[in-house]
Amino acid sequence: METKRKHLNELHFDHQLWLSEALFYGYELSLYKKRLENISFRNTAQEIEKQVEHFQNQFIVQKEQLDLLKHETVVHEQWLAQCAKENPIAADHRLFTDHQATHEKINTFKKIYNDLKAEFNRFLSEGM
Repeated sequence: METKRKHLNELHFDHQLWLSEALFYGYELSLYKKRLENISFRNTAQEIEKQVEHFQNQFIVQKEQLDLLKHETVVHEQWLAQCAKENPIAADHRLFTDHQATHEKINTFKKIYNDLKAEFNRFLSEGM
């Protein structure tokens, strides 16, 4: 498998795009958490409480994963900024190794997150 290489401005764009998506995911998770609190307050049936707890736990896990990915992205962005600072002329022309492992982690996060959203929406439509 050939390693992809990109210019610094392309990697910076990738970082900015992912960080803006991460902000949205974080906001969306906070909305889901509030929705669960409302459901929990209004429904005390044991089965509903189990489901609420399940989703609370899953949302916590997704928030933790999101935070880890954001941190990894910021660290890589800082490294790129340092490279540009140390060698401003060369940084514009140099090709950097694309962060394929991070892309894979982000894509995995998105898939799991979207599956969780679909499961949560089914719960809302069936149980509420």
